[in-house]
Amino acid sequence: MNSKKINIIEFPSNLGLKKTESEIEPGVIKLPDWLKRHGFHSRINPEQVFRIDAPNYSMDLDKESGVRNADKIIEYSIQQSELLLRQLDGSTFQIIIGGDCSILIGNAIALKQKGNFGLFFLDGHTDFITPALSETGGAAGMDLAIVTGYGHNKLTNIFNLKPYFKEENVFCVGNRDFEEEYIQPILESEIEYFDLKRLRTNGAGNTANQFLELVQQHNLDGFFIHVDLDVLNDDIMPAVDSRAADGLTYVEFAQLLKPLLASDKAIGMEITILDPNLDKEGKYTIEFIRNFIEILEYGKANST
Repeated sequence: MNSKKINIIEFPSNLGLKKTESEIEPGVIKLPDWLKRHGFHSRINPEQVFRIDAPNYSMDLDKESGVRNADKIIEYSIQQSELLLRQLDGSTFQIIIGGDCSILIGNAIALKQKGNFGLFFLDGHTDFITPALSETGGAAGMDLAIVTGYGHNKLTNIFNLKPYFKEENVFCVGNRDFEEEYIQPILESEIEYFDLKRLRTNGAGNTANQFLELVQQHNLDGFFIHVDLDVLNDDIMPAVDSRAADGLTYVEFAQLLKPLLASDKAIGMEITILDPNLDKEGKYTIEFIRNFIEILEYGKANST
């Protein structure tokens, strides 16, 4: 990606999350400003910065779809897709900052309108469940299911584009919730699934390269990377809404992302879920930024 300019796009949404009893609203909405405050934007020095603020947070459960804030998420996703579609010119890499994982829906709509893209889904959960299995009704826990066509049509078939990503063009990597009922849906899908155990057996770099081979074999127009920072080890990134033991080290994180970001087929990525309210001193944020910039600079210098 060394030939590509970089845009930063800010989509600060928390519509996909159910707030805790102690919150007024989930704090992930502060993430773009929080990263900027700690030098993320200045280190990247983007060509342009764009931003769309989300509709006001609520806890509304949409009876039709079974998803909280469904109508607001649809409205926001359409706005996101219109902005992103204007930037997808092939010469610019998009770094998109959430928010929660529901921002994937708007990004997916834009990509589907642009061509046939793959998805490298890097997350501590599969996010491949429907409302019937969800304990919260939050779209942030169902985003991979939604963008591959599972769930109510009002979310999965915006602009009659269902599915936004074909299952066979998706890698889901890093899940460490091994409850049988939770993982059964993704095991029955055509998604290439690497939970944390399988990822470590297969090797992080090898897994990334297998995805790049898939992109080539399926003659895809490119691919998008989803990064939920709860994929990182809980010791190095506890500032997330759904914590669990273990997770990727920064070495493993780099082994996965470096080959992907070095590929000219990489069109963009989203960063989600880091909650500034849970990292009040910025300790974990600063370490994330340092590691991420190093990975990004490798990608720019080793383009293929």
